[in-house]
Amino acid sequence: MSCRLLPAIGLVAAIALVGCQPAPDFYTDTAGQYRWEQLQGQYVVVNYFAEWCAPCLRELPELNEFHEHYGEQVRLFGVSFDGLDNEALAQLRTEYNIQFPLIQSEPVPYLPFPQPNALPATYIILPSGEITGPLLGEQTIESLAAATGVGH
Repeated sequence: MSCRLLPAIGLVAAIALVGCQPAPDFYTDTAGQYRWEQLQGQYVVVNYFAEWCAPCLRELPELNEFHEHYGEQVRLFGVSFDGLDNEALAQLRTEYNIQFPLIQSEPVPYLPFPQPNALPATYIILPSGEITGPLLGEQTIESLAAATGVGH
């Protein structure tokens, strides 16, 4: 059996494998397995960070608080800018008390936007599928609530 690649209709121009078992778009370190089309109609926040980035580390408590307060309304995911292997990512989560899911580097995730050139950087995906960002610099619970429209 051969596989054909066709453009998918959905949140972004993803690739669908027809006649094959497609891999998910990304896995998280919390045993999540996601395809972007499953997240359609939801607010999604994707935050790029690195351990060597002081502003990234300063915003982690705000991201944890946002996840705690709005996690039912907005899906928040973190991505290591450095592409750490899954074991190093787990150590980072523990060391910095990261309470929201992190997107694993293995297997390589499909993300519908480019890796940013500066950190911290946050992308917002609206329920319509429109992607805004990256929002550069430290985000707060208030700035994320305003960007996603929750809490109003």
